[in-house]
Amino acid sequence: MSHAPLTDPFGRRIDYLRLSVTDRCDLRCGYCLPKGFKSFEEPAHWLNFDEIERVVAAFTALGVRRVRLTGGEPLMRRGLTELAARLSALPGLDDLSLSSNATQLESLADPLARAGVRRLNVSLDSLNPEVFHQITGGDLGRVRRGIAAAREAGMEPIRVNTVVMRGVNDAEIEDILDYCATHGFTLRLIETMPMGATGQAAMNAFGDLEPIKQRLEQRFELIPDILPGGGPARYYRVAGTETRLGFITPISQHFCETCNRVRLTVEGTLYLCLGQEHSYPLRELLRGGIDDAGLIEHIRRAIALKPERHVFKERPGQVIRFMSMTGG
Repeated sequence: MSHAPLTDPFGRRIDYLRLSVTDRCDLRCGYCLPKGFKSFEEPAHWLNFDEIERVVAAFTALGVRRVRLTGGEPLMRRGLTELAARLSALPGLDDLSLSSNATQLESLADPLARAGVRRLNVSLDSLNPEVFHQITGGDLGRVRRGIAAAREAGMEPIRVNTVVMRGVNDAEIEDILDYCATHGFTLRLIETMPMGATGQAAMNAFGDLEPIKQRLEQRFELIPDILPGGGPARYYRVAGTETRLGFITPISQHFCETCNRVRLTVEGTLYLCLGQEHSYPLRELLRGGIDDAGLIEHIRRAIALKPERHVFKERPGQVIRFMSMTGG
């Protein structure tokens, strides 16, 4: 049965679902989760794989063609390879991708690629082991081995996400771009977002990307470019190379007019905007026995709540949930 595609109240076509499979993470990036944080969602509240598959199937029936597995750190969800295989087999799903910190990819990249995960976005905020540990509490060597394993497994493209923090890692951007160029990765620079108490505190080191772009243009010729994948970055190609550089600017230059995505949390709540509190719970509907037609109708009702834009700049203290609770 065919359905009219999902369109929000502002005429934007919704064709991208970011699916959180856990709110847990094995790192503690200073802009995301507080050190010692343990107030995670109870596993009994997590959507199980059957429930996740039903929701994703409903979205694909409505024209959603891209799904990204997120967290927290999605590789902490036991059985993720099985879930990836189930989702990649759904009719109409063209693109199954993964966002990860890569700490566990050394062993999981190959089975995930064989299960149907095609693309990878990986968080990498520093190439200096000490700075990386300061930001994340983690081991840079382990992350780099994980990224190498993903490349060996055939995940392509691999996009490196770097949150730019003034006085912390902003002096490394040229080095990180060189690293990406050497390995054939795309680099995406991201402005800090005031998500929860940690994100709001991290705004003290907020790095406006426009001066960073101007600095990079003194060394590289940046040619406007476009990359597929449904994300919010504004892309450039480094002249004379195939290296792409993206800028994600939720604070200095929001990109809401082209937003095509919604987020499903691990406990089954749809968030219609990363920077707003508009949400729609699906878990109780699923566990109450709703049929597929009813589920599709509720998804349409949820999309009708999608706001026009976030208000990170105007009301930076509005969103109190941590980034890991929303699903990246």
